[in-house]
Amino acid sequence: MSLIIAALCIGLWVYLLLARGRFWLGPRRDAARPRPPRKWPAVTAIIPARNEAGVIAESLSSLCRQEYPGPLMIIVVDDDSKDDTAEIVAESARSFPDRHVEVLKSPGPPAGWTGKLWALQTGIAFAGAEVPETEYLLLTDADIVHAPDTLAWLVSQAGAGGYGLTSLMAKLRCESLAERSHVPAFIYFFQMLFPFCWVRQTRSKTAAAAGGCMLVDADALRRAGGIASVRNALIDDCSLAARLKAVGPIWLGLTGRVESIRPYDTFADVRQMIARSAYAQLRYSPLLLVATIAGMTFTFLAGPLLAVLGSGAAQILGIAVWLAMAFSFQPTLRFYRLSPLWGFALPLIASLYSFYTVLSAFQHFARRGGAWKGRVHVNAASAS
Repeated sequence: MSLIIAALCIGLWVYLLLARGRFWLGPRRDAARPRPPRKWPAVTAIIPARNEAGVIAESLSSLCRQEYPGPLMIIVVDDDSKDDTAEIVAESARSFPDRHVEVLKSPGPPAGWTGKLWALQTGIAFAGAEVPETEYLLLTDADIVHAPDTLAWLVSQAGAGGYGLTSLMAKLRCESLAERSHVPAFIYFFQMLFPFCWVRQTRSKTAAAAGGCMLVDADALRRAGGIASVRNALIDDCSLAARLKAVGPIWLGLTGRVESIRPYDTFADVRQMIARSAYAQLRYSPLLLVATIAGMTFTFLAGPLLAVLGSGAAQILGIAVWLAMAFSFQPTLRFYRLSPLWGFALPLIASLYSFYTVLSAFQHFARRGGAWKGRVHVNAASAS
């Protein structure tokens, strides 16, 4: 029996390495230099911000420093913050008198909306009224810091490919032990679930985006039904990507020019971050939860367990499986400049992610799902 399990594990990893869009190589990146447009279109950047006093100044400053030749308006939507977010934004904006920065107040979402999406809707509505010539919307988060050429690259990439959505997956902070043990795996698992090569292919149904940095064609967004079409989605970036891919091509890639400065210093911090939306990714289905845990166990634990506890051919195949998964983790570890030895910890890390997924389900059934900064969005997915 153990030999059969080992053989199935080998077959699975052959598929993952060779036939799942080369996800583990991170083949879609922003190294290319797309041809710039003849005329730079008007762009409105929108930052939803709730209790972001610790990071918003650096994020806003990075947008104000964009070396973008076209018109750029920046909107910060203060989503009912209880701290000094709005005051810090106003103070930071005064340091860039040549930039058009607007600060809007949102009293909180109406029924059926998540807070972030309502804040985005508030900003988009304002942009539509005040800057109707806006062709692209840069939807970004308050913890994201952009290199000066980010917007110009995004607009050039979107125009060259005719993309309705061009998204860069921000390089997450990876300094604390909690971050080093979780962040690279987060990127690795995300790419396994949504191979970036498949996201770009129009014939593939795979759609995904990274909510920290999304350049959206304003006309494509209107044709897709606007932000209101995903107003109750907890995983709003991938939900929006699916809507936009239905009306045209989209693109997603890794980057080093966009970084998140939000710290996750403790294991409790990363646990909360992952558990917040893990069960939503499974569409709140107990059956999908069981299938996911079984799949994670077979994919990441069966081989290493055979390597340690098995014997003969089963043990040899188990070692081969463990080596294969450690090998597949290396490109992501190099991207984050971490020791290759972290690759051998992938079974343990996968077990932690499985635990967080189960925890996410428990939080949902306890009506504490989607908790973030004082809000609970447990009913968001079913709201109408």
